[in-house]
Amino acid sequence: MLRTLLLTLFVVAIAHAELCKPDAQNAFKVRISIKTALGDNAYAWDANEEYLFKAMVAFAMRRYSSKSTTQISNVLLCNVTDRVSFWFVVTDSSKNVTTVPGSEVEAAIRMNRNRINNAFLLSDKTLQFLKITSTLSPPVEPSTPVWLIVFGVVLCLIVAGIVFLVVSGIQKHKKKNKESTERENLEEKVEVTLENGIPCEALDLKAGHINGVFAADDERFTSL
Repeated sequence: MLRTLLLTLFVVAIAHAELCKPDAQNAFKVRISIKTALGDNAYAWDANEEYLFKAMVAFAMRRYSSKSTTQISNVLLCNVTDRVSFWFVVTDSSKNVTTVPGSEVEAAIRMNRNRINNAFLLSDKTLQFLKITSTLSPPVEPSTPVWLIVFGVVLCLIVAGIVFLVVSGIQKHKKKNKESTERENLEEKVEVTLENGIPCEALDLKAGHINGVFAADDERFTSL
């Protein structure tokens, strides 16, 4: 009886070794960067972490298909390295000598990716399933509707345009008034007339104007 049990276990172990190996059919490689993600708070990858990983994969498979009877023992790990990386497969619970199709495993992992990441305090970049594309997080919807944002921007542009036109008009009006005032002051200060083609100063009608020719004659003929 004992020999039969040992022989069965030996055969199962050999079968599992054939099922879980690099680049085997339906096998997936995982690369984990704990130190990069957590720095000084990084934890060691050990048998307990491996057990948790198997449990999370089994959970993902069972959640993906409500009729699934996947157990932790159906998740096989192999080629575990210290860096940390390893390969895993999920065996068929009914036969235990064949693997679940890779498409089903991939769909289950993608559907439960956030739950798996959270279990190890990691992200898609630090917990990598190399053959499984990262799930895209749902787009963040802004708290303010897009149409309201566009309306606000357009309204601001209109107000800015109106303010610019008003300020520009006021400045032009002030400049025009200033030029008009300066021109009037200049005309009042300098009054030049032309007499026989020669520019002469305007006469002061109140004070009069003395002709230089007669002034010279008056000085030459002095009165007695």
